[in-house]
Amino acid sequence: MYRYDEVDQRLVDERVAQFRDQTRRFLAGSLTEDEFKALRLRNGLYIQRYAPMLRIAIPYGLLSSSQLRKLASISRRYDRGYGHFSTRQNLQLNWPKLEQVPDILAELATVQMHAIQTSGNCIRNITTDHFAGVAADEIVDSFVWCELIRQWSTFHPEFNYLPRKFKIAVNGAKADRTAVAVHDIGLHAVRDGDEVGFRVLVGGGLGRTPMIGELIREFLPWKHLFTYLEAILRVYNRFGRRDNIHKARIKILLKAWGVEKFRAEVEAEWLQLKGGPATLTEEKVRAVEGRFTRPPYENIPDENFAPTAWTRRNVHPHKVPGYAAVTLSLKRTGVPPGDATADEMDAIADLADRYAFGELRVSHEQNIILADVRQKDLPALHAEAKALGFATPNIGLLTNIICCPGGDFCALANAKSIPVAAAIQQRFDDLDYLHDIGELDLNISGCMNACGHHHVGHIGILGVDKHGEEWYQVEIGGSQFPAALGKVIGPAFARAEVPDVVEKLITRYLAERDSEHERFVDVVHRLGIAPFKEAVYGHPHPQPADRREPALA
Repeated sequence: MYRYDEVDQRLVDERVAQFRDQTRRFLAGSLTEDEFKALRLRNGLYIQRYAPMLRIAIPYGLLSSSQLRKLASISRRYDRGYGHFSTRQNLQLNWPKLEQVPDILAELATVQMHAIQTSGNCIRNITTDHFAGVAADEIVDSFVWCELIRQWSTFHPEFNYLPRKFKIAVNGAKADRTAVAVHDIGLHAVRDGDEVGFRVLVGGGLGRTPMIGELIREFLPWKHLFTYLEAILRVYNRFGRRDNIHKARIKILLKAWGVEKFRAEVEAEWLQLKGGPATLTEEKVRAVEGRFTRPPYENIPDENFAPTAWTRRNVHPHKVPGYAAVTLSLKRTGVPPGDATADEMDAIADLADRYAFGELRVSHEQNIILADVRQKDLPALHAEAKALGFATPNIGLLTNIICCPGGDFCALANAKSIPVAAAIQQRFDDLDYLHDIGELDLNISGCMNACGHHHVGHIGILGVDKHGEEWYQVEIGGSQFPAALGKVIGPAFARAEVPDVVEKLITRYLAERDSEHERFVDVVHRLGIAPFKEAVYGHPHPQPADRREPALA
C-alpha cells in the first residue's frame, strides 16, 4: 500500500474544506448551477437519473482493508448500503445527498482516500494490472509508476481543463492486463538491455468513436516519462477541439492529423522539455517506491493443491514461491456485476486481513483480488469465500460480465444494462456448460460512452434508443489483448431477445471450433462474422468453398 506523506494528507484535507465551502455557497444560492458543475465534477460528483452519484478514487485499484471498511461504513451511513466497483477501478455511490458529500469526503480523508479528478476534463484515475507487484511476467512494479503519474497529474495547473476527459493506463508486465491500447495514453513497460522504459501509445479509446491507440514511441527511457507526457498533453491542449464535445478527445486529433504529424508535433514539443525540471531522477522514483509497504513473505515452498474449477479459474500464479493471487468474484448470478453491499465489503476486508496482509485490489473487470495468499491457505479461503458468495468459478468465462450501471442509474444511458446481464447470467447458470464454452469476455454498455467496454468484448452489447424504446446492438470479435474492436452483426434486438441471441452465437461457435482450446474470439477472427450473423438472423450468405473469410482487422 502507498502511505501518504504530509503533503498528500494536506492536499486532501484542504480540498475537503474547499469543496465544503463551495457546496455551502451553492446551496445558499451564491453559486449558479453552471458555476458549481465544474467544481463538483472535479470532486467526483455527478447528477444522475434519480440522485447524485459520487465516484470515489481508488488509485490504480489498490485498497487496504481499513479503507474498504470505511467505504462500507460510508455506504451504510450516507447511501443505501452498497457500492459499485467500476471499470476504472473506482467505487461509485449512487444515492448520496448533495449536502452530505463534503462529510463523505472528510471521512475518506481519514483513511487516505478522496474523489479528486474522478471526473471532469482532466487526467483521471491511472489504471493498471490488478496483479501488479506479484505477476511472474512483471517487468516493473506498475504501482510505483502509477503513483508517480498520479502525483504529477493531480492539480497540474496546465492540464486541469483539457478539451475532454483524459485516461492513462500503465502496464508493467509482458502480457497486457490493462488494455493500454484503448486509452488516451497507454504505457507498456519494456526493457532495452538493462534499461527500463515504456512503449507509448496515444489515441486509443472507446465510446462514440472507438479506436485502437497508435504507437508513437517504441522506447521512452523512464527518466523522460513526465516530460514526454507533458509534450503529448501540451499538443492536445493546444490543438484539441473544444467546439464539439463528441470530437474533443485526443483520438480525434490524432486521426485528423495522422500518426506521423502527431508524432512530429509531440517530438518537437518534447525537445523543449527534455532534460528540464520534470525529468525524473532515481532519487524521486526510490522515494515514491519507499512509501509503499511490502508484504512480509515467508520462505515457503509451493504446494501441490488439487485442481478444481475454482483453482483453475480464480487462483493465479504468483512470483513468490508458496503464494498465489485469488480473485473474489462479484459476478454470481442474480447480483449486478461489480456491486457489493456494505456487509460484503466488511467481509472481504476480513478475508484480506486473514489471508492477504490486509491488502486487496479492484480489477477493471469489476472483481476483487487478494494478491498475496499463501497456497496452504487456499482451502480455508475457498470455504469462507464460497459461504459468502465470492467463489463463483467464472473468471474469464461468459458470466464474468463487465457491465456499467446503465439506465437504472445513469442519466446518459439509452437502455438498462443490469437486467440484461442478469438474464444472460440466468441463461448460462450451468457451470459445466460455462467451462465447456471456455474463455469468453462479454461486456455490456448502456450507451455510446462505453463504460462497459463493449467494443473490446468477445461479445459486446450496446444499449440504443429506437423511438423511445430500449434496444440492444450486438457486436463480436473485440479483444483487450491483442487489442481489437468488435464488429456489429446487424440490426438491434429487444431486451427479451438478447439471451437468445447470445445462445445462438455460442451454439454456432461450438459447432465451428476446431478444438475445445479454440476460443470464441479466435473462431470469429478465423471465420469472420458472417456465419454468426446467419446463426442469429437466419439469412444465408455467400461463402468460399472452405467457408473462411478474411480475419477481422
